[in-house]
Amino acid sequence: MIGLVVVSHSAQLASGVAELAGQMAPSVTIVPSGGDGSGGLGTDYLAVGEAIARADSGSGVVVLFDLGSARMVADMAAEEAEGSVVVVDAPLVEGAVAAAVRAQGGAGLAAVASAASAAAAVFSGAVSEGTGVAAVGDAVRTEVELTNSVGLHARPAAMVVRALDSLAASVVVRFGEEEADAKSVLALMGLGAPGGARIEVVATGADAAEAVRRVEELASRRFGE
Repeated sequence: MIGLVVVSHSAQLASGVAELAGQMAPSVTIVPSGGDGSGGLGTDYLAVGEAIARADSGSGVVVLFDLGSARMVADMAAEEAEGSVVVVDAPLVEGAVAAAVRAQGGAGLAAVASAASAAAAVFSGAVSEGTGVAAVGDAVRTEVELTNSVGLHARPAAMVVRALDSLAASVVVRFGEEEADAKSVLALMGLGAPGGARIEVVATGADAAEAVRRVEELASRRFGE
């Protein structure tokens, strides 16, 4: 499984981002590396290298960073690492969450890195998250009530993505006038669908029926709340 390293000038920030992403991807090794090594703000090249080694299970590591000089340190540490390491320029929190969820689903290094780098586009609108399945006549559709208290926010959204990631299906979730790719945790969170809301789930592909069934099942179990 791909590991993650979160590099920040602040030890608290790095640890907080790693903790948040870890809540949505409990099997993924996410290692924070923050501060200058002496309790102050900054970055520590040796600490970043050690974090990469700890995160690498043999499949590879994706490294995210916060500010400019952290990128330089991350690049240097990645070059010296023994395994496959990709340093990704992405929003730190959103990128870590997106990457962690993809890694949890068993995605490879390139896919995990791509999920992180695409994080900014989800909320900026530069990338359309809808898949256009509404025009397909044999789509499987259902309405689902969000029976949990928080709706499609962090952990529930991650659960949906993990449930669908391995299926041969394109799935769209609609809430109001908005729609999102159900395999993108950030896009699902961006819908802002609260607890008690009703969403439409539309799926196409060989596993469309199973995809819809899995979303219904998660909702029926209140997403584990």
